[in-house]
Amino acid sequence: MLSTQVLRCDPTSISFDSTGKPKVTSQDTLNSLSIAAKNLVDLQPVAFPTETVYGLGALALDSSAASCIFSVKGRPPDNPLIVHVSSPDMLHTLLPSSFKMPQSYELLMRRFWPGALTLLFPSDPNTIPSIITANQPTVAIRMPSHPVARALIALVNAPVAAPSANSSGKPSPTTAEHVRRDLSGKLNVILDGGACDVGLESTVVDGLQEDGKIRVLRPGGISVEDIQETLQEGFQDHALVPQVLVHRRDYRDKELEAAPTTPGMKYRHYSPAAPVTLLMTTSAPPEKVVPSKAESFLISLKNEMEPSAFVKVGVLVLTNSILGTLTLPVVDGIEWRRYELGPVDDPSVTARRLFDGLLTLDQQGVDMILIEEVTETKEGLAIMNRKGLYDIIYNHYTTVLLFVHPNLETDQGLPTHQPLGGLFNKPDDFKGGTLRGSLQLHTKDRVFFCFCGSSFSHTRAFAFCSTNQISSRL
Repeated sequence: MLSTQVLRCDPTSISFDSTGKPKVTSQDTLNSLSIAAKNLVDLQPVAFPTETVYGLGALALDSSAASCIFSVKGRPPDNPLIVHVSSPDMLHTLLPSSFKMPQSYELLMRRFWPGALTLLFPSDPNTIPSIITANQPTVAIRMPSHPVARALIALVNAPVAAPSANSSGKPSPTTAEHVRRDLSGKLNVILDGGACDVGLESTVVDGLQEDGKIRVLRPGGISVEDIQETLQEGFQDHALVPQVLVHRRDYRDKELEAAPTTPGMKYRHYSPAAPVTLLMTTSAPPEKVVPSKAESFLISLKNEMEPSAFVKVGVLVLTNSILGTLTLPVVDGIEWRRYELGPVDDPSVTARRLFDGLLTLDQQGVDMILIEEVTETKEGLAIMNRKGLYDIIYNHYTTVLLFVHPNLETDQGLPTHQPLGGLFNKPDDFKGGTLRGSLQLHTKDRVFFCFCGSSFSHTRAFAFCSTNQISSRL
């Protein structure tokens, strides 16, 4: 086991000249950066802050260095890595000489680089090792805006591959302490640059297809609305403005999901140790599904547990929503642990707090976590991508999707959705244990929840699990 150092860096002491060369006024910060840079040059991984989440970095152009990322994280080898650069000049050293930059990319880089936007580029196999791209013809690249990340890459003078600095499957870390708790003993250096400003991974965009459309492969720190606005403002001929499509919301690509070009498409993660329940507080329930009153649902949790069980229940709620202002009921055998995600009308705050909330509640040893639904606009789309239906189903042995109407007085007048037209008609359709041919579900016991997530425009699925499975986890 390695002896892990946590080295403090002051982001305010770092600045950059017009060429991207860093200037560091704090000697302590410079010493920390130098130690981390030496580790990278010696082909050792280093954890460092970015504006999105903390990254686990290694030299991108060295296969042996990059392989350390996979071993430290326990990451599947067919899950590609994002390459981080410190300047436009470094970007161009990675691109094939024949590549012509699309106008859409020029506009997006001008607006969002450095920042939380990752773009797909053609990969030069003579430059980019196949371990980085998972043998795909493209490579994902971004320029981080966090001063510590950018300065570290500049000091090394080489591109750095860096996924989130957590064990694969766990929520992404947004503080150095999150990284230390998870990866201490597996790497030499963690640079502590404070809490991440964005709190969600970068938005990943593919603009390389022949039709010229912009495909958002992973929603993240840059909103789809901001991407659309930038393109609309940048193209003089509005007829040439490329359409922006969001994967899973606007289209599906089974080949891409089976052999992804970017992280976050094939392997669902962001899952804490405790089972997670998404509370549908704003979306209309499917036809014939009667929503529960929030207080009644919270009290009923005890009925699904062993009679003698004492459990801690974490509750992630929006500060000023009806559910967020609800006084949690006193229930014998339940200890509530509340974590506020921020105001309803500012999803950027929720984005910053989501992963910290999941990790904090996990650290407190909760037995289950309830998360309130967030409206899918701006950062809300990326938030629901992390905790939404197709991600939460990943916890197949513990997940329950439940519609909780926010009106505590009456359930009258609720709009309804039409059923999904035979996607799955009855619980028996699940007996094979497979959902959509890709998700293994345990269905040995009786189904006690079977709700349709038709309010999620980017996914169509059912989720359910058994009483025995829930009880055994608690």
